[in-house]
Amino acid sequence: MSDRTSTHPGAAGRASAADRPTAVRNVVLVGHSGSGKTTLVEALALASGAVNRAGRVEEGGCLSDYDEIEHRQQRSVQLSLVPVDWGGIKINLLDTPGYADFVGELRAGLRAADAALFVVSASDGVDGSTRMVWDECAAVGMPRALVVTHLEASRADFDEITALSRGSFGGENPESIIPLYLPLYGTPGADGHAPVHGLIGLLSQRVYDYSSGERTERPPTADELPRIEEARNRLIEGIIAESEDESLMDRYLGGEEIDIKTLVGDLETAVARGTFHPVLAAAPAVDGAKQGLGTVELLELITGGFPTPAEREAPAVTGTDGSPREALACDPAGPLAAEVVKTSSDPYVGRISLVRVFSGTLRPDETVHVSGHGLEDRGHEDHDVDERVGALTTPFGKQQRPLPQAIAGDLACVAKLSRAETGDTLSAKDDPLLMEPWTMPEPLLPVAIRAHSKADEDKLSQGLSRLVAEDPTMRLEHNQDTRQVVLWCLGEAHVDVALERLRTRYGVQVDTVEHKVPLRETFGDPAAGRGRHVKQSGGHGQFAICEIEVAPLPGGSGIEFVDKVVGGAVPRQFIPSVEKGVRAQAARGVAAGHPLVDIRVTLLDGKAHSVDSSDAAFQMAGALALREAAAGARIDLLEPVAEVSVLVPDDFVGPVMSDLSGRRGRVVGTEQSGAGRTLVRAEVPETEIGRYAVDLRSLSHGTGRFHRVYLRHEPMPAPLAAKYREEAENGS
Repeated sequence: MSDRTSTHPGAAGRASAADRPTAVRNVVLVGHSGSGKTTLVEALALASGAVNRAGRVEEGGCLSDYDEIEHRQQRSVQLSLVPVDWGGIKINLLDTPGYADFVGELRAGLRAADAALFVVSASDGVDGSTRMVWDECAAVGMPRALVVTHLEASRADFDEITALSRGSFGGENPESIIPLYLPLYGTPGADGHAPVHGLIGLLSQRVYDYSSGERTERPPTADELPRIEEARNRLIEGIIAESEDESLMDRYLGGEEIDIKTLVGDLETAVARGTFHPVLAAAPAVDGAKQGLGTVELLELITGGFPTPAEREAPAVTGTDGSPREALACDPAGPLAAEVVKTSSDPYVGRISLVRVFSGTLRPDETVHVSGHGLEDRGHEDHDVDERVGALTTPFGKQQRPLPQAIAGDLACVAKLSRAETGDTLSAKDDPLLMEPWTMPEPLLPVAIRAHSKADEDKLSQGLSRLVAEDPTMRLEHNQDTRQVVLWCLGEAHVDVALERLRTRYGVQVDTVEHKVPLRETFGDPAAGRGRHVKQSGGHGQFAICEIEVAPLPGGSGIEFVDKVVGGAVPRQFIPSVEKGVRAQAARGVAAGHPLVDIRVTLLDGKAHSVDSSDAAFQMAGALALREAAAGARIDLLEPVAEVSVLVPDDFVGPVMSDLSGRRGRVVGTEQSGAGRTLVRAEVPETEIGRYAVDLRSLSHGTGRFHRVYLRHEPMPAPLAAKYREEAENGS
């Protein structure tokens, strides 16, 4: 327990380099957009003395959301690290975006953290996506606490939001979510709403008054005691239920007064173990106050109750060849194993990597091995190189403060790792390691782009490669069928930020164009064609004639070429030329410019000239024969069909199935997937799900997820096919 306790309660100051893992806390803030995460980070920094007034770094400049895009959009779009010091403990606060499009930044924060603060707005309640993150944390046993914000809102009710949180997050054990403090209300205003100006400690039975701008302490009044009693008894019973001392409950029920030191110790142990989730309230400082409501209590919970890095299991590691290795221990003297959890670019410094050190000690100017699994389907290559570490720093707003080293359990920024990308492992060059990757959200919203001008075209490739290196939730595709450059993103806001970063950070202006789905063509019935390529204009001419039959084949058969020429009508050396011409024409298409597939082409007859026949002539004749056969046949347009798996709460199964049917989808099955969630499987044309990532989020209130896998191409309905052919003829 002593390892998780501040060396002297109330001590404050700016964050410095940690000297041991037990003096570090890594905490990620989770909550929906607008819940108050960034404001809370600033309030904690102010209370700890890291800043001199709300949101301002002592040397000047904004503490959080300092990116120009965040200023313009008025919301967080990236993971931010704000380190503060409380009681000799370095607290790395990881502020995450609340908008669903930036869930990749949230997952990076979860990877880097050892505990999570769920920020819940008293005026807005709990949204579905925050509940999903809670479940993910529960699955891995991550310790969690709740912080209620926006209590100043007229409709805010602490008891009501606590009950709502208990129902949303409590699962099978709602009694694990219990307030540690109750809000202290002042005199109601003209609107009838009473402001909150203090907290009542349930265990200590003390009142902490913030109304003067400084935290003062007093005993509760006689009027306040009845309100405390019921809530205090519930809290004590919840703590005892999680205690490892099985005799404690019997003693309590027998009327024995349990020592508060014992209760606090059991509370902190249960919180660190992830089985008890205290609820606190917080508000930013106002009118020049030095401490915001609840900030001291929250800092004390983080330092006393949240686990140290040494108490959390590190990700599994292997050798770079996949060979098994021993589990990592959070030991500064152990083998170096660190992970890049975020990559960004600075116009002056270059690439900056935010690194979590899980084992060993990372030092400036040493050479490390960079290894990564890579995400080739997203434009990220595997890494297996040595690189020299640049300066180590800790971020604070726009500033980068130098660090002498980063020990196991700590976070640091590393400059000039030109090859390292998010998710890569840094280890000793003579003992390279590879960490088990974390789950990245799948980008499912495509946006096709093209360079705005010739000057932009010259810079586009480099700009895109840097963009995807920073963001592993983005996938870059160069589609050979449609000849489009496609960025696959998580949502519209993700697209907006990506394109703005291209423009402002890399100086590349792009235009968005309609995303094309790769279609195919095939013969609907058998046909025959004759290709005649004869040119006599003096000198060496060209002469080639061939006759073919075309028959449709089952889906997925490709193109078969059969030689049935008899009597040498087409010389043996020119038969491959006919096949080459047929296949070249099939790749170009015969109706709407899409590749032709699933046919058997049979060469039956032809003619040749002893002088004028050539490879090129018979290639041309083969192409002409295929085009003539197509002119007299029914050509079907084939569209890709995907297997779509949609995971939604049971309440949304009906609307999801109805929506899929409206997209010409065929629901092939449903199955339960955990408590209250259903997996819907359907086969849906890809032309109908280009924006499904956005539409499903709206339909399911942010609680739905889906995955898609290409199945096959199948015939498109005739009216829709006619529309596509018309667009192709008009060049649109």
